[in-house]
Amino acid sequence: MSIVPTGNAPGDSWRGCRNPMAAARAQAYGGPREAVLNAAGFAAAQAAVMRWPDYAATPLVTLPGLAARLGLAAIHYKDEGVRFGLKSFKALGGAYAVYRLLARTVAERTGQPPPDVDELLSGRWRDITAGLTVTCATDGNHGRSVAWGARLFGCRCVIYIHATVSEGRRDAIAHYGAEVVRVAGNYDDSVRHADAQARANGWTVVSDTTYEGYRDIPIDVMHGYGVLSQEVIAQLGHEPPTHVLVQAGVGAFAASVAAAFWIAWGPRRPRFVVVEPTRADCHLQSALAGHPVAVTGDLDTVMAGLACGEVSPAAWEIVSAAADAFVAIDDAHALAAVCAFANPCAGDPAIVSGETGATGLAALLAASEHPALHELLALDADSRVLLLGSEGDTDPALYRQITGRSADEVRR
Repeated sequence: MSIVPTGNAPGDSWRGCRNPMAAARAQAYGGPREAVLNAAGFAAAQAAVMRWPDYAATPLVTLPGLAARLGLAAIHYKDEGVRFGLKSFKALGGAYAVYRLLARTVAERTGQPPPDVDELLSGRWRDITAGLTVTCATDGNHGRSVAWGARLFGCRCVIYIHATVSEGRRDAIAHYGAEVVRVAGNYDDSVRHADAQARANGWTVVSDTTYEGYRDIPIDVMHGYGVLSQEVIAQLGHEPPTHVLVQAGVGAFAASVAAAFWIAWGPRRPRFVVVEPTRADCHLQSALAGHPVAVTGDLDTVMAGLACGEVSPAAWEIVSAAADAFVAIDDAHALAAVCAFANPCAGDPAIVSGETGATGLAALLAASEHPALHELLALDADSRVLLLGSEGDTDPALYRQITGRSADEVRR
């Protein structure tokens, strides 16, 4: 294993390592990975999501000024801050899994084929769907998606949040009609609590993390996330980026992106870098150990969507093979990245990005300050980097606190 010799001491602003488990670039995607995520699953999700009200591909923004500042050939930013009004890519996954669950349930109870999106949206099967309850634990964005999907397709929803989830993110979930319950502990504690409550009440967990006996619904979530990657592939055309920096919580999003790009681009797939907070670096620690390990503690980080201490086993099957490097970044770099997007270089548009959405840029900013990290990421003047802006101002009050302006003021 090749571990970066600096940046790994306690208190350092970053840590990182190369991935000793990375598959050879010439290796085909298939095998056991295809049993988790596959082209057919991505295509089915895209076909369904494109029929949802107000669907539109989110923008892929080019930032030449920022690229020049950082000594790179190009930076592309996929802006999920406008996705379905939920301000996050999570709108794709949780809501798609809710749709799939309700369609399967209708089919089981009626003996008819699963209804399509239009049938469920019409309310034809509301007598069945209204009796179902979906639930999950969330740092904010996933719960908002599940709540929105429940309202859209017609079922009840209960969402659990942990101690450090902001009131702004709590209110955003409740806005979609969900019952929101705050529980003690960190994210992983809330996951276990949601599972226990679902078992006790006959509800269905809609989560993006797999665990023993629970796999199909998270795979639906990950296929739903794949709509983002399919849009990027179409927007970039035949020239993939050289690098993609992907934020990771439990790893479901990272796995979805990795699988979609590997399937589409094969050995030409970009160098894949997984980025997470230093206080919740379960992927980095799992890479160092050579197998999944849990990170404990309060996991408190401004990158709220990434405050997870355990990798999703199904996601790890893909991420552990696809990632070239794992990097953990401190909160200061994430906050600097949010501000850098809000105060753009000459010639670039202003971008409204939340703390989790700015994680990729946070790693680039840290690399510009630390030669060892720059070397780990294998960046140079020919690098064309894709950043995945997973969220906008999902907590408007916190966004104003960080930037000194509202999202509307930044865009003006």
